[in-house]
Amino acid sequence: MAFRGPKVWLWRWRRNPLRRRADVVEAWVVLAAWLLTVVAGVLAGLVAARSVEHGLARERAAWHPTVAHVVAKAPGRATAGSADAERVWAEVRWAGADGAAHSGQARVAPGSKAATPVTVWTDQRGHLVTRPTTASEATLRATLTGGLVGLSAAAVPFAGGLVLRGRLERRRMARWDAEWARLGPQWGRTAG
Repeated sequence: MAFRGPKVWLWRWRRNPLRRRADVVEAWVVLAAWLLTVVAGVLAGLVAARSVEHGLARERAAWHPTVAHVVAKAPGRATAGSADAERVWAEVRWAGADGAAHSGQARVAPGSKAATPVTVWTDQRGHLVTRPTTASEATLRATLTGGLVGLSAAAVPFAGGLVLRGRLERRRMARWDAEWARLGPQWGRTAG
């Protein structure tokens, strides 16, 4: 392992007779890639989180509980703990906000008799929907989505910077090889 000496911060920008133009270009590429990575990740994450949060808030405002009634006896047997734990699909009917009759499939307790009231969630048109998320569930979902979108968006400039830096490194190595091919044979000569 080669000894590298002490780490010098910002050495690519300092005046140095050994500094090459490729070193300065690489320094700017690394700086730009890191800045774009951070900015793209944070902005994309915030926009995605805000969008999810607003969408779920609209659902909470528009969806409302409605009392429906089981049409026919639900399959299964009613047991002591089945009311909350295990649910089965059954046909239910309810009246929409406009008074029109609607029907659909909903999860009910096993063995529910016909005309048993069941709470279902409907949208403004009276169609069945799932229970809307609570405010805390929406915050968690928005945070997770924002984090994933932010990481995904940040990966693009980060990967682009790695690819560009790799190309610069290969170009620098090719120049060193050409220089070594030109000057290497002269090292064996001695003045005599």
